[in-house]
Amino acid sequence: RGPETGITDKKCSRQQVQLKADCNKGYVTVKQVWVNPSSVDLVNIGKDEVVKMKPGQVLHIVNNLYPYTVQFAEESGKTVTEVEEKTGTHKMPHEDSCENDDAELVPRKTMKMEVMDTQGSSANPKLSTTSVSPHEGTSSKKANEHLGHWSQGLKSSMQDPKLQVYKDEKTVVIKDKYPKARYHWLILPWDPISSLKSVTRDHLELLEHMHAVGQKMIEQCPARESLEFRLGYHAIPSMSQLHLHVISQDFDSVALKTKKHWNSFTTDYFLNSQDVIEMVRSKGKVMVKDHVSELLKLPLRCHRCKQQLSTIPQLKEHLRKHWPK
Repeated sequence: RGPETGITDKKCSRQQVQLKADCNKGYVTVKQVWVNPSSVDLVNIGKDEVVKMKPGQVLHIVNNLYPYTVQFAEESGKTVTEVEEKTGTHKMPHEDSCENDDAELVPRKTMKMEVMDTQGSSANPKLSTTSVSPHEGTSSKKANEHLGHWSQGLKSSMQDPKLQVYKDEKTVVIKDKYPKARYHWLILPWDPISSLKSVTRDHLELLEHMHAVGQKMIEQCPARESLEFRLGYHAIPSMSQLHLHVISQDFDSVALKTKKHWNSFTTDYFLNSQDVIEMVRSKGKVMVKDHVSELLKLPLRCHRCKQQLSTIPQLKEHLRKHWPK
C-alpha cells in the first residue's frame, strides 16, 4: 500500500509482500509478510511462506485483488534507457532488482513488475526491495491496447475473424483456445468490461443477451441431444475482458490437466449465468463470496456421481462411464 502502487486498501499492508528476483534463472521469490492473504495464480501463499513466481503467473497482492505480473527481458546490448524510450515502459536496472546468491548477475538482463489491466489503468509497482518506477503518462486506452501478456489474450482473440464463430452488434463468440470439453465457447461483449466486478445493473440487458446467444450456440450444436451444457462465469477469471463460458459437461479434453481446471468448472467457483443475471437484477452487482479461490483446492470429485478420485488421469478414466453411449 502506498503512492507507487496506488493501493489504498487498508487490508493491504505497506509491507504486504517481499520480492527477490533471480534474473539468471528467470523467476521471482515472493514472500507474504503480512497476515492477510497474498496469492500466486489464486493459490494463497501463507504468512511468512515463500513461493516462486515465473513469467505468465499472476500475483494478487491481497485478497485476490491488485493483480501483477512479472517479465524478464534481455536487453541485447542496449542500455535500459534506450529500451524505455522504444517501449514506453520502465524497467529496473539489475543492480536494484535481481539479487542472486548462486551466480553472477547478468548486466543486460532486467526485470519489471506490471499491473494487469483489470480496472482500465496501468502502473508499475514498487514492492519491498524491488524498485520500479511507475508508468508516467500511460493512459487507460494505451493500457487496454497492451495485449502482450496471456491474460490479455481474449482482447486480441475476439478480434480475429479466424477464431470467431458468431458475432452480432453486442457480442462475439469464439472457441476457447484450450477447451476443457468437446464443446467450449466463450461469449464476449464488444464493450470493454474487464470482469464481473465491473458489471452493474446497467449491464443487465447485455448479460441477458449473452445468455441468449449461449443458448443459440447449444441449439445449433450437433451433439445437443446427447450432451448437457452449462453457461457460467468464473468467480475470479484469469483472463481480462468479461466472458461467458458455454461448456459441455463431458470434460473430454486433453487441455483439462489440473485440479484447478477441474474445480473451476465443477464447484461453486463456476457461477451459473442465470444466477449472475438474477444477482445483478436484485443487488445491482455481482457478489463473490470471500475465500472463493479456496474451492480450487478441493479434492477431485466427479460432477455426476460425486465419487472422489486421486489424480486427473483417474478422474478422466472415471468420466468415461458417464459419457453418452
